[in-house]
Amino acid sequence: MGLIYAEIFLSNAEEDGLARRGMIKKDEIRCGAFNAMVDTGAYRMVISEHICLQLGLEIVEEREVELADGTFRMIPMAGPINVKFENRKAICNAFILGNEVLLGAIPLEELDVVIDPKKQKLIVNPENPMMPKMKIK
Repeated sequence: MGLIYAEIFLSNAEEDGLARRGMIKKDEIRCGAFNAMVDTGAYRMVISEHICLQLGLEIVEEREVELADGTFRMIPMAGPINVKFENRKAICNAFILGNEVLLGAIPLEELDVVIDPKKQKLIVNPENPMMPKMKIK
């Protein structure tokens, strides 16, 4: 299977909350559509520093992470971020690294989406087409 990319919509979740409470206008929420690499071998979401600045996200902490080449680095994590794909929404933090968006297993599970291997694309889970489902036990 080749590389899988999906168009996702990201927004600043804190600003989303401010808009719901009437403290800012909806059109003031920093957001954008991005082409994300779907990587079931990665746990978390990754965004570039440029996207972090574009969305106005705050660094919430730094964590030591193991990279694909086996090295360890301290990487900043920013958030919270609203992630939208089709009729699905998740809220997560993202590591700030590299130059593209990477959608890992944890946000994929929260979105309740799967990879269609024949079409090589991300799709809404056909078992739960109307809304995402999760096990919490």
